[in-house]
Amino acid sequence: MKDTYLTVSKYSEGLYKEKGSKFLAFAYPTDNEDQVKNFLDELKKKYYDARHHCYAFIIGIDGEYYRSNDDGEPNHSAGDPILGQIRSRELTNTLVVVVRYFGGTKLGVSGLINAYKTAAADAIDNSQIVEKLITKPIHIQFQYPELNDVMRIIKEYDLEISHQVMDLRCKMTLNVRLKILDEVYEKISLLHGVKQSD
Repeated sequence: MKDTYLTVSKYSEGLYKEKGSKFLAFAYPTDNEDQVKNFLDELKKKYYDARHHCYAFIIGIDGEYYRSNDDGEPNHSAGDPILGQIRSRELTNTLVVVVRYFGGTKLGVSGLINAYKTAAADAIDNSQIVEKLITKPIHIQFQYPELNDVMRIIKEYDLEISHQVMDLRCKMTLNVRLKILDEVYEKISLLHGVKQSD
């Protein structure tokens, strides 16, 4: 079972110049289309005088949701080359936008493809590619005396505690890698006095 994916670690920028045209590229980690829209709106406000705001994104653990947009450039000359750069690095949950300022000289379709591809690659290369874990939260409740047993499982599987309430009745939310989910469920179910809750 796949439980990791690659994405860019942080916002980054890239630049490509050709015959007076400037291609400003921006890469973002993103995991939903609302964020994509917000990032695009911000760039359109900031670079309102640019002729084109072309972009591509891939979202979803298996890269199942993707889109590319040429924003007025000839068909498949901008969005697809940007998408190709995201794909060639096997990234997902990644958006790349390339803003073009026209320099007065037409580049032709092959020139545009090269420019958008190179600008997108520069933005991605200026970020860091990171491997993220796909996790699922498990909610548990237990009496304080069971804390040592619970902590033993947390250490054994290197689990992340995303929320906890320590009281007479303790509550915890643990983020568990998909790959070991069943195993962790089973270990927890063997602990006397530890309940799983939704």
